[in-house]
Amino acid sequence: MLDNQVTTGLLQAGAAILLCLGVAALCRHYGVRVGRETSFSLVRGLLQMVLVGVVLGLLLTGGLLVGALILLGMMFAAGWTAARRLPQIEGSLLISFLAIGIGAGTVILFMIAIRALDTQIAVLVPVGSMIIANSMNACAQAMERFKSDVIAHVGPIEAALSLGAAPEATVAPYVQSAVYASLLPRLDMLKSLGLVWIPGVMAGMMVSGASPLYAGVYQFIIVAMILAASGLSGAAAIVLLRRRAFTPAQQLLLRPTPQGDAEHGSRPAG
Repeated sequence: MLDNQVTTGLLQAGAAILLCLGVAALCRHYGVRVGRETSFSLVRGLLQMVLVGVVLGLLLTGGLLVGALILLGMMFAAGWTAARRLPQIEGSLLISFLAIGIGAGTVILFMIAIRALDTQIAVLVPVGSMIIANSMNACAQAMERFKSDVIAHVGPIEAALSLGAAPEATVAPYVQSAVYASLLPRLDMLKSLGLVWIPGVMAGMMVSGASPLYAGVYQFIIVAMILAASGLSGAAAIVLLRRRAFTPAQQLLLRPTPQGDAEHGSRPAG
């Protein structure tokens, strides 16, 4: 049987689902049809978090190796999720996985090295998952922005190529805008930290008895590391994607596809 705490949580989750479905119904009233995707996302999210809770409960005493394997699995899942936003790009899964691994992996190792992140699963996995999730969003946003910018400027790019310009130079402005677009939400998050929102990590530390000052500083460290991971992932994604934007003969590969762009071109990344 489920204990009272779990039962209460499931009832509260049910209430949260009803509210989200109500918002989806309101969106439908204005012509925005997200009911099916919202329902699927809610059910999937709840089942995934239940599974995570069960797995973490079983592995709570595991060491660094077990935690590293869990985070590696999360990176692969994040890469798959980001790649689904751009199915028309060849090799998008490998690009996403490598970019997320470069960004999130580097930052997680750095935090462990400076002892800002405990290697116990109860701490490593939740904090690491936040960094991976933001790297995933930054990767998807950067790739989607770069693709849409290049497709919107096929004419100028090909004109520059015909005049002998290097492929990297023809897309340089779109590289810059794509990386900036992936960083902007994290920059806004950092600017609003403590003024607009108090993140859950800080609240949890204070509830568990930690010093409010230390909790605030630690939360800043996490958000700063999220910014660093997002920047690395966004930049790595664009560097890898840029190579696939041209053939070995320096011909542009990214071009409008009526059906693909209609389905994916205006969809937000995360």
